[in-house]
Amino acid sequence: MLLRIGELHEGRTSLDHEATWLLGHTEHITFEGLRADEGDLYADAVLHVPCRYLERNDGRARCTAHGFEGRAPRGAQRVPQPRQLGGDRFRVVDDLRLAARGLPRSSGGLPILATDNPCAGAPCRTADRVRGAACCRDLQIEIMCTRRERRLEALVRARKSPYLCKVTRPGDFSLEAEMVSACGYLGSDRISCTLHGRERSDGRPAKPDLCTDWPHKDKGLHPGCVFGPAGRGQPLDRASLVQGERGGASSERHPCSHTLAGHAPGGERPR
Repeated sequence: MLLRIGELHEGRTSLDHEATWLLGHTEHITFEGLRADEGDLYADAVLHVPCRYLERNDGRARCTAHGFEGRAPRGAQRVPQPRQLGGDRFRVVDDLRLAARGLPRSSGGLPILATDNPCAGAPCRTADRVRGAACCRDLQIEIMCTRRERRLEALVRARKSPYLCKVTRPGDFSLEAEMVSACGYLGSDRISCTLHGRERSDGRPAKPDLCTDWPHKDKGLHPGCVFGPAGRGQPLDRASLVQGERGGASSERHPCSHTLAGHAPGGERPR
């Protein structure tokens, strides 16, 4: 698959963040490299999501749509793609290339309140019913697929929900979809972000900008989110929480609903 990240005119600073965010979601996606073409930045990727019509039993496979039966396929080979390399070293996108970099903790900047991560212990969950860090476990992707590529589109639409779902075609050149694929920068508690509070060599935050955007109040939230009425019980002091574990300035964008390219994907433009 070819996934679109954004337009080159956005600049390398912005695209480094957006690409780091996308290439961090390694649970069910293998990323094979970045490339620029005709003014856009793309990532070659393999989406490890089975067909919804595939039925497995004792090493045998059966297509529930057409009735074909045979030996179960092996599936695509997975290769390790660690994002945390130990200590202060991480694999991030830098200058539009995936590279190992030392990312020390910031020694300056605004003080951070000594409060617990507001998302720790939250009953938020993704569509696969896994609880915790829902914002870091799913994402929206833009798959390059023209209207003529009917076989590719059919394969995408036949993936097993909710691991790949809500497939739409907003234009002639691409498909939008939602995926469940956890971020490789999650800490051992599977809640905290290991990039939080770290910075790049040029002083930029190591944590992608998308991860520091707060969700719109009571809109587009995961079930059980602490920002929703059912998740918080009492209204949270958003001004205080902005300085908490997830960090960053307050925003009206929800990280899981954000479109990487910054505009409606699949518009009327050549590939």
